[in-house]
This record gives sequence, C-alpha cells and structure tokens, in this order.
Amino acid sequence: MSVNIDFVITWVDGDDKDWRKSKNSYLTAGSEDSPNLYRDWDTLQYWFRGVEKFAPWVNRIHFVTCGHLPKWLNRDHGKLNIVKHSDFIPPQYLPTFSSHAIELNLHRIEGLAQQFVYFNDDTFVIKPMRPEDFFKNHLPCASAVMTALMPVVPEDPFFHYLINNLAIINKYFIKRKVLRSYFGKWFSLKYGKYLLNNIYYAPLRGFSGFANFHLPSSFLISTCKEVWEKEFAILDATCKNKFRTINDVNQYVFSYWQYASGQFFPRPVSSGRLFVIGDNDQELFEAMSCNKYQMICINDSVYETDFIRKREAVKKRFNQLLPDKSGFEL
Repeated sequence: MSVNIDFVITWVDGDDKDWRKSKNSYLTAGSEDSPNLYRDWDTLQYWFRGVEKFAPWVNRIHFVTCGHLPKWLNRDHGKLNIVKHSDFIPPQYLPTFSSHAIELNLHRIEGLAQQFVYFNDDTFVIKPMRPEDFFKNHLPCASAVMTALMPVVPEDPFFHYLINNLAIINKYFIKRKVLRSYFGKWFSLKYGKYLLNNIYYAPLRGFSGFANFHLPSSFLISTCKEVWEKEFAILDATCKNKFRTINDVNQYVFSYWQYASGQFFPRPVSSGRLFVIGDNDQELFEAMSCNKYQMICINDSVYETDFIRKREAVKKRFNQLLPDKSGFEL
C-alpha cells in the first residue's frame, strides 16, 4: 500500500563563498548572524541514511536549498526532489537568509503532498518508524503539551517568536472551549509525566505556551494556507525580513494552530529528544548507541567553541549507527 507522506528538509552550506558574499551584503546593524547558525556539521548524509533505513515508505523527499548542493548527493534518486528557494518562495521575499521565511512558505512547494513532515537538518531518524508515527487518521501526530514561556536569557530572540505565535492563537481560539472540545487529545496518557503540565495549566485563561521538543513536525498544507489567509500581514512582514527579527512569527504557529483546532493526533513525548552540543554530549552518544529514541535533534550551541572535535565525535557515532551509504549518495 502506497503512503502519501512527504518529507521536507532544509539545508544551507555555510561555507559557500558566493552565498556568504550575498548574505554579508544584506547585513545591517543588529542582524542575527552568529556563525553557529550556518556552520556545517557534515552529518547530512546520515539524515538520508536514517530515512532510507528506518522510513523507507516515505513518498518523496523535498531537499530545499538556496541552490547549492552537497557534492556527494545523487541527484537522480527517484524519490528526491531538489527545490531551490526561487522555486517556491515568492520573489518579493528573495533572497532570504531567514529560516522563518523559508519555513513559512514550504507549503508552496510544487507537488508537495497534503501530509508532509518538516525536518531541520539537525533532526534525524535513528530507529524504525511507521507512517502512523507521523500521521494517523489523516491527522498530524504531535505532543500538545502546555507550559509557561520564559526567556532562557534576557535577549533570547526565540522567546519573542513564540510569544508572537501565541498572540495569534489566543486571538482566534478560546482555550476552555478548545480543551473541552478535544479533551482526549489534550489529556492523553501518551504524554506520560507531561500530562501533569496540561492539568496544571488548564485553569489559566489563555494559552501561555507550548513545550517545544525540537523534533520533526507533521503538517497539513491546508493548515498552512489557513494561517496565511487569517494572518497574512504578520506572515508577510516576517518573510520580508532578510534575517530573523524579534517581531517575527515562525513555523511553530502552524503546529499551534493544529493543536488549537484539534487537527492532530496525540504522540508520545518519548518518541524523541533534543540534545544540545556541549550540554549533554554523553547522553547523546549513549542514546545513539542504544537506539532509545526514534528521533533525535542534535542542536548546535552558540557557546560551543570546540567545534572540530565535537563534530568528529558525533560523526563517529553516526558511522557506527549508519555505516552504509544510502541510495541518495554517489
């Protein structure tokens, strides 16, 4: 039986001289431009290996870049669709160096399935997964866990993006009605200990935040279109910014909209985990060795300076887990 679920992955080659020259020409005072945002961990090949081995049922893979490609990529693979920014992002937003502008327009990719999963290039499948792990009853699988947003540091821009997302959700949805209408989804035992979060935050008047597990996100094209129709002005303004700003929304607004509208199916939080390089490296290596999780996110840190050594350590573990080339490699 064929499965009509596509994967989308975005990638940037931070070492591309022409790309860097273009990016630098648009820089202004205050632009978000940490080198860590773009440096290459040389792990993309393991993403393809993981998908081929553990999710061979995927319909198509849409590989999104500004135009550059890794030298080892097999461009003729039958499931691969190479997508340039200019292929799907409206011209008034180009060129862009903001992940928000790219992600908010992914639903415009020609030929993209109604059901698609968005991967950052630091999220990996490392254990067998079924289509039902991403979509069930034609609904995106997700862990809708409430929390209270707090900035990690005073200047944390990510906090602002999420607050802006929440403002949209609370504008259109009345929390008590949402929880009553989709009670079984919000108070699912699949959330484990995180179910206590939803019980604790349920009495608050509005949505105060959602836990972000930094894992691949399942989306419906119809949801993306609906949010654009309802809130064109702020999404348009976000996409016009060449770099991310604190006035932006991000792609999480699509997930939040799916939560509030009941367009999701509960997924166990234990299906994956975020690891931040430099913070919990040993736990990451142990997780990769024992296949404890189906998915992992290996997040770079703005504070990590021992880049080369850490990169080689991560690649060593990947070579042990996924030693064989995939059909996506030459």
